[in-house]
Amino acid sequence: MALVPRSPGEFGSGRYWERFFRQRGPRPFEWYGAFPQLRSVLGKYVRPRDKVLVVGCGNSELSEQMYDARMCEDIVNIDISAAVIRQMQERSGSKRPKMSYLLMDVLQMDFPDAHFQVVLDKGTLDALLTDEEEATLTKVDKMFAEISRVLQVGGRYLCVSLAQAHVLRKAVEYFSQEGWVVRVHQVAGGEDEKQFVLPVFVYVMTKFRKMPGSAPQILEICPEEQDKPMRVESAERLVAAVKDRQHYALLRSQLSKTPCGEQVSLDLCDKESGRPRYTLHVVDSPLVKPSRDNHFAIFIIPQGRETEWLFGTEEGRRQLAASAGFGRLVTVALHREQHYEGMAGIQAELSGKVMELAPPSLPAWQQVPFLSVGGDIGVRTVRHRDSSPLSGEYVVEDVKGDDTCYFRRLIFLRNRNVVQSEARLLAPAPLPGQKKRRKDKKKSSAAEPPAAIDKSYLCCEHHKAMVAGLCLLRGPNLLAGTPLMVLVVGASRGSLPLFIHDYFSQAHVAVVEIDSSMLEVATGWFGFSQGDRMQVHISDGLDYVAKLAAEVSGLPPAAPAQCDAIMFDVDSKDLTVGMSCPPPAFVEKPFLQRVKTILKPEGVFILNLVCRDARLKESVLATLREVFPLLYARRIEGEVNEILFCQPSPEGRRDPTELGACARALEGALRQPGRPWDSSYALADMLQAVKIL
Repeated sequence: MALVPRSPGEFGSGRYWERFFRQRGPRPFEWYGAFPQLRSVLGKYVRPRDKVLVVGCGNSELSEQMYDARMCEDIVNIDISAAVIRQMQERSGSKRPKMSYLLMDVLQMDFPDAHFQVVLDKGTLDALLTDEEEATLTKVDKMFAEISRVLQVGGRYLCVSLAQAHVLRKAVEYFSQEGWVVRVHQVAGGEDEKQFVLPVFVYVMTKFRKMPGSAPQILEICPEEQDKPMRVESAERLVAAVKDRQHYALLRSQLSKTPCGEQVSLDLCDKESGRPRYTLHVVDSPLVKPSRDNHFAIFIIPQGRETEWLFGTEEGRRQLAASAGFGRLVTVALHREQHYEGMAGIQAELSGKVMELAPPSLPAWQQVPFLSVGGDIGVRTVRHRDSSPLSGEYVVEDVKGDDTCYFRRLIFLRNRNVVQSEARLLAPAPLPGQKKRRKDKKKSSAAEPPAAIDKSYLCCEHHKAMVAGLCLLRGPNLLAGTPLMVLVVGASRGSLPLFIHDYFSQAHVAVVEIDSSMLEVATGWFGFSQGDRMQVHISDGLDYVAKLAAEVSGLPPAAPAQCDAIMFDVDSKDLTVGMSCPPPAFVEKPFLQRVKTILKPEGVFILNLVCRDARLKESVLATLREVFPLLYARRIEGEVNEILFCQPSPEGRRDPTELGACARALEGALRQPGRPWDSSYALADMLQAVKIL
């Protein structure tokens, strides 16, 4: 029995529907949106005394159920199929005397103007608007014009739809331009979810008199029935909001049927502001053997620790799920712009939503545990927030680590999961949620200077490798009192130049930073200061190196080059390139030749390379080899970073064992009495793992 059309366009054909209802017979046919699910939404906009028109009624039971539920009784149903009108007249008969069924085309109705308070459409617009061809859009415009004509001012056009993007956009744009208020409700799921994965929506278009001039559009969305409407600023934003909810429904359907091979992430947003409140990652562990109570768990990541490898990377989360011993683990990251009422508050807020992500194997009786580190949600205090023309919005925040240590971090909000710089605090001020041992007589103020910075702390493994690379310097300069000229491009706000300045007493450090705002951040919040051996130059690193190279080229041949060591730790602002550090211009051959010009023959050029594009990476390495005959590489375990040590002369080539011995000697010299030294700075291990390219 050919009930399915050969093409979507047949949905708009009267001949198709006549054949459809003749073949199907009197059995009710509901596309989607049964009355029990629609009732609460329709009840907001249909009053008992309203005169209601149902367009494209088919043989749906919706009108009958509205009548029987006493939602309203004065209901006129129309359809273009004579067969279905006869069926419905016979079915209702004398049971519902105030309800009628008429053979009529919604594109050309016989009713007088302003005759109805409500026009109800369940699936008719979806069936008519199958494409965006001119002929189809003309039909839809006629339908909308007729609906507008027969509705009174203040009347409502209620359209039940699956909200395909082109259907929703057309309806919203048409009626909002006519000065109507447009609101979109998402209908709570019911039994028909088993047939239709996509959620059902009700567009509510309320007719107002069109005002002269350009009146502001009023567009709203109600994600769930009980929520108050949220205003959106444009039709595109409304379409995008609906699409987000459709994607979530598809995700729920996928997760409810089979284990997910790839990790799935989603944001749960604050209902008032629309900003992300929680970021969830769903991690399935196929190797975990199912048992009575290890199907599903929720892991709350303490505030400020979402950037750590264990929580911020796919591999880290996979290890976390496996070690936790659950078949499916949902990790939950908390956002800095939001306020949370402790673990119990988060659990109460998330319980209903996370259960929608439960695996199909979860027994109905099983309670789902909420896990965390240390049983709390951590501490995060935003100390400073601002924006820079170059770096965009950024925050400086203090967070509690996995023990009693506190850290100060710089985060660029365009890449909020990456810590740009981190310092360990020696004596942090009391933070919210932290108990004081005694009451302070004087309350701290917002203008209070930052806590003392531990300048012996290197936050990044790649910074430790860059320091270890100084062992490649030959001659007596490294450990003797001879001045050591070090150029650091980037990282003026970080610990690297501070560490070199403090631990290499003979080092004269020149730092090049393009963003003056970052120098202010480093000085005000990270303990950075300039002096005789530390100078910062606000300049583009490309221009600064080119200027130095020009100066060196103009010197007599016997004059020495400028630098013993050059370090590049420069992030790229262009997120479309597969290399986030450094920007591509910093590894082009002409520029690398300028770097070589300002480097002493026995010096070392150290580059932090972060490149996910394999072809691009190979091209960068090939260019480096053309300029620098001696090239070492040190991969950072668990990270994309690779530290490249480049030297202008091949004569100093040494194997990793010899380099490890040099590093141990350097460590010994740096461990000075009264100066803290972190035992994790295993410089010898760093260099013994290098690879000669």
